[in-house]
Amino acid sequence: MSDWISYLPDLEWSLIEGKWRPSLDSVDHTSAPVLGLVRNVIDGNLKAALESDLSKELLTLNHTGSLFTLEGSFNGRLDSYFPLKLDVDNDTAAELVRLTVAVACLHAFLQINWTGPDLNLNILEILTIPSPPSTPLTNEILSAQAISELATGGEPAYHLAKLPELVRIAQIILSRGFETLQTGPWWNLRAHLIHQQLLDDPVAVPEHFWLSLSPLEKLDNQDLVGRLKLEQGLLRHLFSQDRQAADLFVQAAKATGLQYQLTGALGKRTKFQTKDLTQLVLLAKSRDDGREDKDNADINVPDTMQLNDDTLLEQTEYTSSSADTNTFAGIDPSNQPALRPLDQCIFLGMCLNVRNTSPSHGLTAEQMMPYISRVISHPRNWSVHTMALLLRARLESTRTRTVERSTLQLQALIDQMPTADSTLAERLLFVHSIPLPSKWAMEKELADRFLSIGVVKSALEIYERLEMWEEVVKCYQSIEQRDRALEIVRDLLAGRKAEADVVLARGRTTEASPGRVRMDAAREAKLWCLLGDIDSSSSLEHYNRAWEVSGSTSARAARALGGYYFARGEYSQAIPFLKRATALQPLLSRPWFLMGCAYVREEAWVEARDAFARCVGIDQEDGESWNNIASVYLRMDEKGLAGGDDLTLLEGDLTPKSRTDNKFTNKLLAFRALKQGLRYSYENWRMWQNYIIVSVDVGELSEACRALGRLVELRVEKDGLASVDIEVLERLVDAVTRAPPDEEPIDAQSERVRNPDEGHGLFPRVYDLFTRVVLSRISNSARIYRAWARLLTWRARSRNAVHLKSTWSEALTAHMDAYRAGVGSDSRIENDVERFKEGVVEVTELVDVLRNLGPRARDGEIEEGKNRESWKFQAKSLVRTFMGRTKASFEDEPEWAKLKELLDELKNE
Repeated sequence: MSDWISYLPDLEWSLIEGKWRPSLDSVDHTSAPVLGLVRNVIDGNLKAALESDLSKELLTLNHTGSLFTLEGSFNGRLDSYFPLKLDVDNDTAAELVRLTVAVACLHAFLQINWTGPDLNLNILEILTIPSPPSTPLTNEILSAQAISELATGGEPAYHLAKLPELVRIAQIILSRGFETLQTGPWWNLRAHLIHQQLLDDPVAVPEHFWLSLSPLEKLDNQDLVGRLKLEQGLLRHLFSQDRQAADLFVQAAKATGLQYQLTGALGKRTKFQTKDLTQLVLLAKSRDDGREDKDNADINVPDTMQLNDDTLLEQTEYTSSSADTNTFAGIDPSNQPALRPLDQCIFLGMCLNVRNTSPSHGLTAEQMMPYISRVISHPRNWSVHTMALLLRARLESTRTRTVERSTLQLQALIDQMPTADSTLAERLLFVHSIPLPSKWAMEKELADRFLSIGVVKSALEIYERLEMWEEVVKCYQSIEQRDRALEIVRDLLAGRKAEADVVLARGRTTEASPGRVRMDAAREAKLWCLLGDIDSSSSLEHYNRAWEVSGSTSARAARALGGYYFARGEYSQAIPFLKRATALQPLLSRPWFLMGCAYVREEAWVEARDAFARCVGIDQEDGESWNNIASVYLRMDEKGLAGGDDLTLLEGDLTPKSRTDNKFTNKLLAFRALKQGLRYSYENWRMWQNYIIVSVDVGELSEACRALGRLVELRVEKDGLASVDIEVLERLVDAVTRAPPDEEPIDAQSERVRNPDEGHGLFPRVYDLFTRVVLSRISNSARIYRAWARLLTWRARSRNAVHLKSTWSEALTAHMDAYRAGVGSDSRIENDVERFKEGVVEVTELVDVLRNLGPRARDGEIEEGKNRESWKFQAKSLVRTFMGRTKASFEDEPEWAKLKELLDELKNE
């Protein structure tokens, strides 16, 4: 024992790294069975490892009596049958054997279902059963039980995964914990990564799981820290926690010393391009630590399909680099140094993390391709190169000139899985550090590709072979064969179709067996939900059946029932099911959103706020939920409820100082929620409209100004003048003009601080709002022009006004434009006596304006050499024109005499 126990840390980390550490070269792995076990696992001899005496002793299946219930189902859970006892010298050796066997199980499962090549393994041959059970145990029964136990949070596990009991055994071993070994939590992370990809939708892990990984982050080995961060990021990505994932990927790059810069370089992308244009390129280099990956010097990698396009080049040809730092000085974009495989994995993680389903945000295909091209240019590992080619195929699937290569490349990647063109050890070396999909996921992706281009028959064949019945149903519905879809689901539930498909897919015989393989509850519940989706006339009955079959554990059934009642306005009945759905599966935002809406209808504002807060916690770019949070806060304000200071997604100190502060606090929370939401819903005019109102209420007038401008831009073509909230516009002008036109003098060495929500600090935004947005689109509103005139008049009164004289002229012009847009173009003054009286008042006021501003504007015009009519002539013309339009109808009115007096005064001035 003493000969190898001192090498225990190196043995443990060799399992993590997937290769035999140089420090272990002097150790004779045949000197102790445990060393041989570890070496077999690292070298990829998984069958030999699992069939070893140590492994069989550990995997002893103890039972008392029958393994099955009277109904024919498995009696209890698998973990109760594995005591995991070993007859070895000490506990440390026992722990290493347990960990190594768990790793062997995980890697064997990956080889069979992920990486290939094919592995001929009989699970019953690696188990030790001391005495035969009264009912024979078969591979089929064991797999069915494992699939049932792998279903988590109401999410069924993929039932055609081969040998799922390997994952379940690994979980059982890892769940027992380790006293001496450090890497148990890390392997638990890897087991979670595999398990989550078996489920229909990922299921959240407990918080203590993340905490258990913290001690490993303090390792001295840079590459180990980088790999741990990367794998944590991949799990976060599976949970759609993209922000946390992005941070972890950056930390991984920092830990490994990876340097990179996304920049531009001159180059050509087409065969007939004569002029070099700027192309996006990723310059990168790995840490120069004096070591080379000699193991990766000569490897076999998947074939890269050629583009063979008559226009596009196979790859961009660069002629120069425009890197702006010395770090990448002298690096040729077309001939960059090879990256270490771990750094390539980090780039693929970064690329995948920012691949959003919406093309309007996130890293676009043009921005993603440099990352992928940088990895593809230097193949260093079979699995890493496979992942890079898969990502490129996904990007190229939407472009006409590359869609053919995309489909052929995807098919080639699927075909190469079972082949033995590379060693298993190489395929598994970085398999935990990349988001490589399973075989069935890649085939489903190919079927999705066929379906997207209208090849429904080929897609249907793949879906049926994979027994992905939900996709099969969608295919039949797309070709208007709803009855066929109903028939398939009913046959599956009746057992007529499921048994035959399982036998064909798994190659099982149909010989009679006392232990029956039954469909697990999670999968049966999913089928009942699917039937409810198709058969709308009896959907409630089917959803209830799904909920009953699952034992009230199916998140999908709960979502379906909650959605059913919500759609019919029965919110009080919808809420309990939606609460149950979110408790079972908290990572999906839709049930949280529906629950928030249901609480709003029930006027349960605090609960609605919490539900919408969970929505934006899952997807921070959910603009609609941010808008609803703001609306809820405003409703809480009306009810006098405290908004709470626990919504950490909103920045700033919002803690109420007293109960009387609740009103302002709620409005401020609503303001910040809308501000956050508008970052992701920039085109939502309703949110901008709400933002204007809330901004004014909380005194954020600069934001109100910005919002008003955006609302006008979005709605002016459809709504015209109605797109402008004139009352808000006038309040903005009031906020500016309340301040003195001249600012207080300050010391020459001091820096002037302006409040952006009033006076001189607000003026530039309001001025820009008028000139750039409003007046360039709206020219028929007297109120807008009058507000504009007030702003210009205030500005002209300043001693420091730029172009003082022309400013007075502009103010006068604005008043004249207001008159023309109002009285000057209003035909009602000719036949409506009340409108005529209002017109008289406006004419009189405008004449007074001309008296006050005219001389100042006229002086400026003379200085500028302009030959315009004097203000007096303008005033007289104004009054005469008005009198001429109204004489026939209102000459006998008292106001007519006032007009004559006004005209006489102007003549005598």
